Amino acid sequence: MVTPQEQGMWSAPPQESNQALSDPQINEKYSRGEGRIVVENNREKLPGFYQQLMNKDYMDLRPFYQRRLRWDDERQSRLIESFLINLPVPPVFLYEKSFNSYEVMDGQQRINAIKQFFSNNLVLKGLQYWPELNGRTYDTLPKVVRAGIDRRSISSIVMLKESAPEDEDAIRLREIVFERLNTGGIELEQQEIRNALFHGSFNNLLLELSHHKVIRQAWGLPEYHKDEMSSGNKDLLENNFFRKMEDAEIVLRFFALRNAQYYTRGMKGFLDIYMTRASRFDDETLHLLEKEFLDTMDVVDAVFGDVAFQPYSVKKSNWSGKPQKAFFDAVSVAISENLNISSNLISKKDIVIRKTKELFETHDEGTFTGRKNTKNDVINRISLFSGMLKSVGS
Repeated sequence: MVTPQEQGMWSAPPQESNQALSDPQINEKYSRGEGRIVVENNREKLPGFYQQLMNKDYMDLRPFYQRRLRWDDERQSRLIESFLINLPVPPVFLYEKSFNSYEVMDGQQRINAIKQFFSNNLVLKGLQYWPELNGRTYDTLPKVVRAGIDRRSISSIVMLKESAPEDEDAIRLREIVFERLNTGGIELEQQEIRNALFHGSFNNLLLELSHHKVIRQAWGLPEYHKDEMSSGNKDLLENNFFRKMEDAEIVLRFFALRNAQYYTRGMKGFLDIYMTRASRFDDETLHLLEKEFLDTMDVVDAVFGDVAFQPYSVKKSNWSGKPQKAFFDAVSVAISENLNISSNLISKKDIVIRKTKELFETHDEGTFTGRKNTKNDVINRISLFSGMLKSVGS
């Protein structure tokens, strides 16, 4: 069920990004400053920068803000060693939320390392040029060495608020910055970008629901426990699906594609649009969305169990063994459309399973596996599965 607030979110249709413009229109757009980024460059001594970080309103660091993989003590120590021997350190990239208040767009790990070091929470280890300083904290450094690092500076590039005249324009510009920044040779994944740009209640809901046992079992993740990020679970942190935050993206796909009639700009673009507008949802809407997701996953689990979201292989006469995002879309959204007959679907789960196999036997392989991803394709796969469920459960 699409919530009232979701119905209203489409009152202003998204502008097509590939809309053709004449040369005069292009010139007008450029003259208005659309698509331009206004920046300023700053440089500050490390102790002063650290003192600024102690002001809670100065900078939003947000732990695990960009990546679920975070720097360990050795990598943080190597950054401090770079300052010690005066090696060039890349600038951090900030977004100005309001006067003298910033969000970190790139450089969260470097900033956090500086904060940990000057707070005496980082014990240096793994130093290459200064191994004599292993085991030291900032306060226990020799006097001359401490004075030397106090002279070092960190550079920042600040993207100013006036970079875009409208909220959604500003968000799109910030998204482009995230996409093009490359920290340590590792590009940010799309859901990491959304997680960074749209932190708040809706994003928190995505992260919470991504812990659901059905999602975790389907994609081979261990059962969730609240200390998993701080416990050094190497297998989890090295899992590509988890590391790229695709578990949160899966939940986003469920919510967004319940509105598939407004699908535009491809899957990535549509998820971006939904995330942008959903960031304004109130608590009542978030509660309704959470309930619908949980009710849907209960039906998925009861009907499909261990083969949830796995396409059926006609050639092998068996389930594929791996879940597929496009099939997740079809199954989850279709079930959400038929929650009113959920008890019938569960009691007739053997028929649902048989009819699911028949869908794969009677349609092209790409229908449910995402090789076709136009608006019609997305709506068609959901409609086919929803129609099958109605025929079984009614």
